[in-house]
Amino acid sequence: MSTDTATTLRIAGRPVAHCVTRPALAADHSPRPYLHPVTTLAGRAVTEVLPEDHVHHLGVSVAVPDVEGHNFWGGRTFVRGRGSVELDNHGVQRHDGFKLCDPDGFVEELTWTAGGERLLAEHRTVAAVALTDAAWALDLTFSVANVSGRDLSLGSPATNGRPGAAYGGFFWRAPKEATAPGVFGPDADGEEAVHGTRADWVAMCGDGWTLVFAGATGTTRRDPWFVRAAEYPGVGSSLAFGERLTVPAGGTFVRRVVTVVADGRLDRDAAAALVRKAVAS
Repeated sequence: MSTDTATTLRIAGRPVAHCVTRPALAADHSPRPYLHPVTTLAGRAVTEVLPEDHVHHLGVSVAVPDVEGHNFWGGRTFVRGRGSVELDNHGVQRHDGFKLCDPDGFVEELTWTAGGERLLAEHRTVAAVALTDAAWALDLTFSVANVSGRDLSLGSPATNGRPGAAYGGFFWRAPKEATAPGVFGPDADGEEAVHGTRADWVAMCGDGWTLVFAGATGTTRRDPWFVRAAEYPGVGSSLAFGERLTVPAGGTFVRRVVTVVADGRLDRDAAAALVRKAVAS
């Protein structure tokens, strides 16, 4: 199924991801296109939307909590010296249309607006790639241009004074289960060891599923991973982990994250092998 408001990605005719382009959401959720449900080839859902613990988490999306003071993440805003506060500062990512829309992928144009101003224009490419009988890959690239006419600065709660809370950029909210998911990287095990590292990939394993996230460009691999498992299951690639990201007027930043979606619990060698295949595809 494909329309200008939604599209479904398929692997060999099997639906694996549904993109909602114009969600009807409250303003404080920072409305934006998102992917949900995303499933394994066996049909197990590996995304969650509007969970009770963080109702602004929306499956797979690109979200930034601070674009020159505007919140494109949703929920409260962390303000230095004040903590997390509710502000009327939320932005919207508007789906402007598909440049291409096929069963195995799409190219989407978006505009990021806040306070009545057009700040960023995004060109997003999403593809579903077959890997094995039990795994496929979601390949997502976002190219974001500053169209505001002035320099813009992107930040996170971490850059605003909350240590460790460096979320913002590509973010995947996984389903919360009775037991916290396992997390590991190429050389580390556990949430504390993986969070904040600059690793080629990081894996999260739940009840019958594994997600392996890989930075697919040199620039993306330099962004540290944001990882949560005990509090809630989520993985992101941080645009502003230790310092703010400045985008000059007319400038563009590009990131590409490839995520292996597999049935079962992969070990380190299997995760690494699938990442190599996915990134090379």
